[in-house]
Amino acid sequence: MEEFRRSYNRLCEESGAEPQEAVLQQLHQLPKGGLDLTTQSLTVETCRALGKLLHKETLLKELVLSDCMLSEEGSTLLFQGLCANTSVQHLDLKGNNLRATGAEALGKLLRQNKSIQSLTLEWNNLGTWEDAFATFCGGLAANSALRQLDLRNNQISHKGAEELALALKGNTTLQQLDLRWNNIGLLGGRALVNCLPSNRTLWKLDLAGNNIPGDILRAVEQAMDHNQDRLTAFRENQARTKILSKEVQHLQEEKSKQFLDLMETIDKQREEMARDSRASAVRVGQLQEALNERQSIINALKAKLQMTEAALALSEQKVRDLGELLVAGDQERQSLSQRHEKERKLERQEAADRESKLLRDLSAASEKNLLLRSQVDELERKARSQQEQLFLTKQELTNTSAELKIRAIQAEGGSYDSSPGGE
Repeated sequence: MEEFRRSYNRLCEESGAEPQEAVLQQLHQLPKGGLDLTTQSLTVETCRALGKLLHKETLLKELVLSDCMLSEEGSTLLFQGLCANTSVQHLDLKGNNLRATGAEALGKLLRQNKSIQSLTLEWNNLGTWEDAFATFCGGLAANSALRQLDLRNNQISHKGAEELALALKGNTTLQQLDLRWNNIGLLGGRALVNCLPSNRTLWKLDLAGNNIPGDILRAVEQAMDHNQDRLTAFRENQARTKILSKEVQHLQEEKSKQFLDLMETIDKQREEMARDSRASAVRVGQLQEALNERQSIINALKAKLQMTEAALALSEQKVRDLGELLVAGDQERQSLSQRHEKERKLERQEAADRESKLLRDLSAASEKNLLLRSQVDELERKARSQQEQLFLTKQELTNTSAELKIRAIQAEGGSYDSSPGGE
């Protein structure tokens, strides 16, 4: 910014005016990208010099001129310089008592400038003169860069609000508008509400301190919410579009790189094909010579092949004869196999019949054996019974015999006693 400071000195000297020390001090302490001259009373010559510098300045992003007591001529000179400026994005003109001339100059500035995004005009008197404020609103309608506008405490009446409403219908970039502490009233509030359906970018509108009924404020708030939702969706779409654009660009770069790699590969392949072609030509010559040498060998082999084919024909005839014999043998073998299979089936059937008969005989024998066993058991039982009876009979016979013997003995003894010798 040292160059900016020297240029300010030079322009003041050319106009025969002394550079303001306070301005020089601020320029010396100038932070990168911003110039803050708050509460510095700027003379007309200083404003003329700054206007000329701002006409070509490309480094300043922010210019703060709040409470600088700008005269109408000084403000006009500054705004003329800013009309062609392409770097300043934030302009603060708070508390400078701007009136009709300032409003008209601001309208021209808004119509021509393409870089200012934030404009602070708090504590001025722009709304006092309706025609001048209409010019300001016309510039706002034509502007395509401004995003934020602060018009607090500017004596804006319902007429001014109607002009603002017309401007908002044509403006497509303004997002935030602060109209607090003015004199908009019921009519101005209605005008603003009626213009909002035509504006899709404004998402913040402050109307406090304007004697506007609550229903109108609620309608404004509802419209702002709707626009804010639309803005959110738009930003999300922008973000997605940006991401997709980057991806497309990346893909294009990748495709370009792949194309260059492919072209390089094709060039290499062409060189290799040329080398291969030359080598192939040499190789073809060599192969032609070898082919000529082998042609004679092939002719000799053809003669041998003819003899081999004759022998092959004879062999094929023998093969056919042997094939016929083989077919006849197969048929005979199949006939024998079928006959043998029938005999085996017959034998299996006979064996099954014999086995069935034997099983029946075995079953009958088993039943007969069981019957005989039961008869034997009965006979054995009867024999045991007869043996027991025989034993009892023998016992009785023995007992009877003994008894008879005893009786006989007794009888013999009695006879001895009765004989004469006994007497």
